[in-house]
Amino acid sequence: MAWRSCTVLLRLTGEDVLRSSVRGGRCPHSFQQRCGFRKAARKPENKKVEEELGPPHTESSEATVQRRTSTPHWDHQTPPSSPRAFSRLLKPLVFTVGFTGCSFGSAAIWQYESLKSRVQSYFDEIRADWLEKLRPQKRGDVRKEINQWWNSLSEGQRTVTGIIAANVIVFCCWRIPSLQRSMIKYFTANPASKTLCSPMLLSTFSHFSFFHMAANMYVLWSFSSSAVSMLGREQFMAVYLSAGVVSSFVSYVCKMATGRFGPSLGASGAIMTVLAAVCTKMPEAKLAIIFLPMFTFTAGNALKAIVAMDTAGVVLGWKFFDHAAHLGGAMFGIWYVLFGHELIWKNREPFVKLWHDLRTGGGPGGGGDGGGAV
Repeated sequence: MAWRSCTVLLRLTGEDVLRSSVRGGRCPHSFQQRCGFRKAARKPENKKVEEELGPPHTESSEATVQRRTSTPHWDHQTPPSSPRAFSRLLKPLVFTVGFTGCSFGSAAIWQYESLKSRVQSYFDEIRADWLEKLRPQKRGDVRKEINQWWNSLSEGQRTVTGIIAANVIVFCCWRIPSLQRSMIKYFTANPASKTLCSPMLLSTFSHFSFFHMAANMYVLWSFSSSAVSMLGREQFMAVYLSAGVVSSFVSYVCKMATGRFGPSLGASGAIMTVLAAVCTKMPEAKLAIIFLPMFTFTAGNALKAIVAMDTAGVVLGWKFFDHAAHLGGAMFGIWYVLFGHELIWKNREPFVKLWHDLRTGGGPGGGGDGGGAV
């Protein structure tokens, strides 16, 4: 959720060619200096916006350079006292656990329904192809061309298209001054804000800078084919959404512990999970910096370097990127590949069987079609 950026543009060489800019897109408070609209005359109603935000960090050099666009007016807010501060993490913790469970439960149901529909759709497609041959072919059919382009994409690319579209819509909303107050309240994550839970998810779809969004979406697009082929689209979506919330929670904990409050936004925490999962699963895959293709290194070494840099950022208090969210996303991706898949996804059968019984109207030992799971 913060400008997390390891600005390393990578290319995965070999059978799966992937390009990534490894941009951890959570931009902490330096985003404040860059992303804004013209300051209007101070009005009493602006106090509501100020209450939602924590104290700003020191302005970075990049923020100074890019100060042409005026920014949202974020004043200092008294951070919560230490005893009260960590008690504020209880609701985000419950939200993180609950949302993660719902994400994987929904993904299991989605997979079940997809498997059921594929049989019927298979026969429907055969019939449609037969009818298509009888119809006269049209030239310049835009819809047909779009369908051909869509079918040419890999399953991973089709899966992340919706995520990219959501990020673009939120980016456009940032350009509307009348929505600025709502965007700051719900699409930036700050543990000092009154709104704690919903921004943990919404901020992972939020980018103010076009370059920030473009870099993050490029990395996501590049690694989508490998990640989805490894996990399946349903499990991938559960991991991606859960990673956004988990990385936001790690950012909250770090900010509470260090007292460095401020809003964060960006998809890099979730993207770091995808990148870490692929690099952990395929550590010997070759990566290269996109502008220096002659220099190659393994995915495992690249992941170690990224984790080391974000760890240093957390320890040394680097402020330009939300290194805690990046580190949380990377650790979640590594944990899920090593342990989480076995612990969560492979134990979904009882839940799917329960859904099947409810779906078919057959309880345990009851009617329906025998109560067996697909």
